Amino acid sequence: MNTGDVIVQVDGLVKDFRPGFGLRRKRVLHGISFDVHRGEVFGFIGPNGAGKTTTLKVLMGLIRASAGRATILGHDVRETAFRHHVGFLPESPYFYDFLTGREILRFYGKLAGAHDRRDRRVDELLDWVGLSHAAGLRLRNYSKGMLQRIGIAQALIHDPEVVFLDEPMTGLDPVGRKEIRDLILRLHGEGKTIFMNTHILSDVEVICDRVAIIAKGRIVHQGATLDGVVNREQPFDIAVSGLDPELAEALQTELGAVLHGRGERVEVRVREKEVDEVLQRILARGGRVRGVAPVRAALEELFLQAIESGEKTS
Repeated sequence: MNTGDVIVQVDGLVKDFRPGFGLRRKRVLHGISFDVHRGEVFGFIGPNGAGKTTTLKVLMGLIRASAGRATILGHDVRETAFRHHVGFLPESPYFYDFLTGREILRFYGKLAGAHDRRDRRVDELLDWVGLSHAAGLRLRNYSKGMLQRIGIAQALIHDPEVVFLDEPMTGLDPVGRKEIRDLILRLHGEGKTIFMNTHILSDVEVICDRVAIIAKGRIVHQGATLDGVVNREQPFDIAVSGLDPELAEALQTELGAVLHGRGERVEVRVREKEVDEVLQRILARGGRVRGVAPVRAALEELFLQAIESGEKTS
């Protein structure tokens, strides 16, 4: 990924709505700014009502910003000529449920102007999203996960450079979420740029390269997925069996390690910068290392801290 190649750029975006006739305007987006680089999976995360979908609607040209500027592939989002390079899956897509999976993709292919080799492209996408077996089934008989997969297929029918997904995991069971995660990772592997609105942090940790956190219409954090939390102070758990009691005491007093568990199996929690030293000392004293893993609560902690900070400044 070339981090200097900006695909999506948002600069000082403001959006005001008037709730009703005669009422004062309500500001939903307060001058937000962020950028998305070519070939990355970018997570736009925040609680419900934070402004995620409003931002995406501005980027898709569905509504106009009150102030500020947003571009995709170097074009102002108010233009239309570049949109054949953009794919979009809304949060709650509506499909004509009397059509089959193959028919709906042919329909969207025609709308997108993908006339050349359209039928071949439809078959490729049905296979790609794992729905070849259901190509002749009417959409009213599709599960939620199947509808999300056909939705991703329609977003790809014209082979876009950048794909926008609005809450693609909402309402899915664990199996359905894994299927959609795998599809997004496959898109990433093919070099697509992906912008994803979501509030499901576990999915962000697995698939996103960078994130922007929005709270009450303000960007409160932007950076790598665990930027600001995964660093030399990031805690790691080392699962050990046969830990020497003297070494256990030394790790606690010298390095501030925290030990969990008793008996044969113990977890030793230390900072990342101390992992190598602790592993060497454990092995030198006859201990057996069963696993090493970062403490996965990091992104959740960052998210909650960022949201709390955003609420204080609003």
